[in-house]
Amino acid sequence: MNKKQKNLLIRIIIATVFFIPLYLISEDIVHVDMPKWALILLFLIPYLTVGYDIIRKVLLGIKNGKMFDECFLMTVATIGAIALGEYGEGVAVMLLYQVGELFQSYAVGKSRKNISELMDIRPDYANIEKEDGTLERVDPDEVEVDTVIVVQPGEKVPIDGVIVEGSSALNTAALTGESKPREVGVDDTVLSGSINISGVLKIRTTAQFDESTASKILDLVENAASRKSKSENFISKFARVYTPFVCYAALALALIPPLFIMLTKIGMANYASIGALWRDWILRACTFLVISCPCAVVISIPLSFFAGIGGASNQGILIKGSNYLETLSEVTTVAFDKTGTITKGNFEVTAVHHSPLDEAKLMEYAALAECHSSHPISLSLQKAYGKKVDPTRVTDLEEISGHGIVCKVDGTDVAVGNEKLMNRLGIPFHHCHHIGTIIHMAVAGEYAGHIVISDEMKEHSKEAMIKLKKAGIERTVMLTGDAEAVAKQVAAEVGLTEYRAELLPQDKVACVEALLKECTGNKKLAFVGDGINDAPVLSRADIGIAMGALGSDAAIEAADIVLMDDDPLKIPKAIKISRKCLGIVKQNIAFALIVKAICLVLGALGMANMWVAIIADVGVMILAVLNAIRCLFVKNL
Repeated sequence: MNKKQKNLLIRIIIATVFFIPLYLISEDIVHVDMPKWALILLFLIPYLTVGYDIIRKVLLGIKNGKMFDECFLMTVATIGAIALGEYGEGVAVMLLYQVGELFQSYAVGKSRKNISELMDIRPDYANIEKEDGTLERVDPDEVEVDTVIVVQPGEKVPIDGVIVEGSSALNTAALTGESKPREVGVDDTVLSGSINISGVLKIRTTAQFDESTASKILDLVENAASRKSKSENFISKFARVYTPFVCYAALALALIPPLFIMLTKIGMANYASIGALWRDWILRACTFLVISCPCAVVISIPLSFFAGIGGASNQGILIKGSNYLETLSEVTTVAFDKTGTITKGNFEVTAVHHSPLDEAKLMEYAALAECHSSHPISLSLQKAYGKKVDPTRVTDLEEISGHGIVCKVDGTDVAVGNEKLMNRLGIPFHHCHHIGTIIHMAVAGEYAGHIVISDEMKEHSKEAMIKLKKAGIERTVMLTGDAEAVAKQVAAEVGLTEYRAELLPQDKVACVEALLKECTGNKKLAFVGDGINDAPVLSRADIGIAMGALGSDAAIEAADIVLMDDDPLKIPKAIKISRKCLGIVKQNIAFALIVKAICLVLGALGMANMWVAIIADVGVMILAVLNAIRCLFVKNL
């Protein structure tokens, strides 16, 4: 509980101590002879003690021309009740309203605290080794790129980098939601926010602090609240129209019926005097104001989305805003990239066919031609070569998008690519019947055989598709640049409903455009990619989900949702979280508005007093807030 909440709690306790005996006296439950003016003054003590800040907000609102809010409704209603002699009810409304505010503030604070604990990855310092071997603690902001820092057991990794000395296990739960420690050693990449469990690590930084993973994640989560959903925007607009409306409605309720009764004498027999007539209808108007307070809806809806984003972050799913959370709940079609999304992207050379050259020589040509590329297939060729590559041996290199690479290696023409490249160069080639990525080679204008590169399926890809289907996803579509045979096999093995093969980068965008046109009504399309070379498609889809792209600038910039690890099971979980959150939002809106509507009618008819009004306002708000914070608890989805 923060200082502000403690202050409000103390005021509530003091006001309650004063209020209870005064209420007993006013209701003559405890008989005490006391002048009316003295009783009024005594009631003002608890009233002002607990409500002075509400009254101050109203005065500031009037001064700034923004008077119509829940504080205005409460103040007018309670002052009106006290002026009509309902001292106990007037003070009780303000007192219980503040109890509701305290509860709501505590619930929001608890949600924020839970999220901050889940995302407690911001490091406080970095260790730099001095010349004498001692460690100096410095602010992470002061550490430059390529600085060697030391991370001891139990400390957070402050900045992204590569291990240059030592080995250890890292706790990445705060980043990925994965409880299993990750074993790391020399040359492994480590991400800021991870916790070093065992050995001492020396890490060469590869980014500045504000560009490191921890900073990006924290910035993403902190800014999520600024991207409001359609529901939140609707509620904001609703409150701006609704509050002035009920104020004028209450004014009409206080003036029109008594004037009508006075003029027509209809119903006048129910009142002993004109004063009793006006008192009754003004009291009804005050009750109407209390009931109409929109706290439950205005507070619980943003809280539901905030809690949903927090609950998702605990599972390693970062959602950039409540608007994306809402859109995700409407997804019926999910399109996937293949490499690094459905498959692991761990390519290995498994065979060489139809090559007149020595296999080692062919691999040398392939590795040199691909030496400037960081694509997983290129890296697999370099790994298979097994020797250090000298890029100076490569000249006249040209990369042909969607085809491959042509260059000169030691002055000899070399072409490395797919069937399209061979057709483009007019070189006859042998088709391969093996399943995998087929790299065709041409050396000195002659066909030099092909290399078969295979990729592994991710463990949970098939299970993820089953769970997506159970979650109501109608279509799962794979978009890949691989050959038809490879795409067909992967789609069948995983259980995808459709696939598109042999796509150039621009073809993927065209496929997504076509899928978007087929998503009619409120149906939405999500695209899942690795976030590096799929940025255009991630941006074009209704929802872009970056899979296994932790630390990737392209992923965090282009995607709407970032999965902190590469587990496909996070996709159906994210969809379920979004639907649970939207379900709670709809429950709160329906519950609050139905109860309010019933109580407003009863209040206008004089069948509901101030105590019913309190239940309708504070009670509904507390129940709605309790329902909203259920979004934080999503582990079992």
